[in-house]
Amino acid sequence: MHAGIIRLLFFWVLIGSAGLLRGAEAELRTVVFFGDSLTAGYGLENPGANSYPALIQMKIDAKELPWRVVNAGLSGETTAGGLRRVDWILRQPVDIFVLALGANDGLRGIPPAVSRQNLEQILSRVRARYPSAVLVLAGMQMPPQMGPEFAGAFGRMFPEVAEKFQARLIPFLLAEVGGLPELNQGDGIHPNPAGHTIVAENVWKILLPLL
Repeated sequence: MHAGIIRLLFFWVLIGSAGLLRGAEAELRTVVFFGDSLTAGYGLENPGANSYPALIQMKIDAKELPWRVVNAGLSGETTAGGLRRVDWILRQPVDIFVLALGANDGLRGIPPAVSRQNLEQILSRVRARYPSAVLVLAGMQMPPQMGPEFAGAFGRMFPEVAEKFQARLIPFLLAEVGGLPELNQGDGIHPNPAGHTIVAENVWKILLPLL
């Protein structure tokens, strides 16, 4: 009879453990990185391991935090393109939304006022769908050859939008990477694996306190 009780207790311990595991899976929260080729890991041999969102997931796992990363980067994406597809992305749960669009707008000379309107509409849709989600906006900068007036208006756009939506701001996604040949691929625009490592650190400084 003693052995039977032990077996019964062991059985209930197993049931309880399985329930805890299912509960942990149910409580897993989601960080969505919504961006362009910089987020997608364009040109990397293994974006699933070397892009900065993948490196953020590794950092999360190393700390055993209950978060999963969704890389919703799309090469060539503009703020207008992001606005068209954001509703599709929002069909999944979102707890932290990292918006990293605008670089392609700047390189194409799209007026910052137009880009700003698109960024604001994207964040508005996220907030409407998930009012409790934390918003993060990744800032970008344009090279001087785009003209000082354009570059200035473009750069100011991100902190102003972040302030309006009370979003956390990553001041410059490519800080300490942009313009450095040794940290970028041959096109001089997209980071190589070493560059993505630094970009991940730029993001991690802002993201970790939110996790």
